[in-house]
Amino acid sequence: MSMLVQDWMKKDVITIDAQASVIDAVHLLKEKNIRRLPVLKNGKLVGIVTDRDLKDFTPSKATTLDIYELRYLLSKALVEEAMTPNPITVPPDLPIENVAAIMHDKKISGLPVVDKKGDLVGITTESDVFRVLVSLSGVRQGGIRICMPIEDRSGSAKEVADILREYGGKIEAILINYENVAPGYRDLIMRFKGGDTQAILKEVKEKYPNVRITE
Repeated sequence: MSMLVQDWMKKDVITIDAQASVIDAVHLLKEKNIRRLPVLKNGKLVGIVTDRDLKDFTPSKATTLDIYELRYLLSKALVEEAMTPNPITVPPDLPIENVAAIMHDKKISGLPVVDKKGDLVGITTESDVFRVLVSLSGVRQGGIRICMPIEDRSGSAKEVADILREYGGKIEAILINYENVAPGYRDLIMRFKGGDTQAILKEVKEKYPNVRITE
């Protein structure tokens, strides 16, 4: 798997027309148990509406209405009045880590995926990003997780990997972190299984006193 958006996105996208009513959108979200709907007009993406948008949406005439009048007004209000127009989109061949960065920086939890023709081909959400993290971390494979600060230079990660290989350990996953690390260093997170575990951990502890081990 190439770790692109197209490998992780949901392809069977539930959408709603811009001319549908707000009440229709509310019912569709509840029926399908989803949190967002791409909005189409003449087959093209023009917006996105979320459960939060619908909860916050109040027609301008609603202030003096009772509950029955309000429900009637909402049944006449259109999705295009409540949606976020021109939503941020991503192409299907974008690396999934770029999607995670966009979601984090823009504080959004879902992105429509649009091809070069401007057609909606999928949607990717924070749950897809979580699935990627689980996959990359190797947590499903079990084994032992070691994490330690290493020098930020070529070959420093290989030196740790060589210890594992020397004693027959099999590397399941490798991750690198640069957040909250001292200048000139980076955190190496490595998960491994098998081999002479005691010998591996003994040498790792000797060479990397700050190592954190999770078994």
